[in-house]
Amino acid sequence: MFSGRTPFLIGFLACVAAIGTALAYFQHYLGLEPCPLCIFQRISVMVVGVIFLIALVHNPAGTGRRIYGALLSLASLAGIGIAARHLWLQYGTHEELSCGGTLDFMLENDPLTKVVADVFRGTGDCGEIVWSLFGISIPGWTLLFLLGMLLLSLGILFGRRS
Repeated sequence: MFSGRTPFLIGFLACVAAIGTALAYFQHYLGLEPCPLCIFQRISVMVVGVIFLIALVHNPAGTGRRIYGALLSLASLAGIGIAARHLWLQYGTHEELSCGGTLDFMLENDPLTKVVADVFRGTGDCGEIVWSLFGISIPGWTLLFLLGMLLLSLGILFGRRS
């Protein structure tokens, strides 16, 4: 695939663009407040971006490159799982969801283990589709983005050694 620092730079810039879009366009321009699962997806994109940045600065070769590829793959897969769960809450056939409050409220009033369990169980906010493009909602676009990051990371993991 790519050699040297190029894939790490591409991945890092893509993550910066994705988070910038979430914050500048969706949250501040459109005024859409993120639901708890949206926040977890943002965190997963940030983790992927930080790993890309560290790898960019480190510029590993050989085994180090493969380690970064594996870490990026795992982080991307975690985000894909979160986005897939969010899509299931939006499009799946299930019982009506109850509202669980904002993530800040949940963190202030419940232990972390309960907050994580409640977030993945879903709230009314997480099941609502507030924006879409070409029939794909925000978590769908996040899923596609993270699949792209996964492909890039697999290219780093299994690509030509440099």
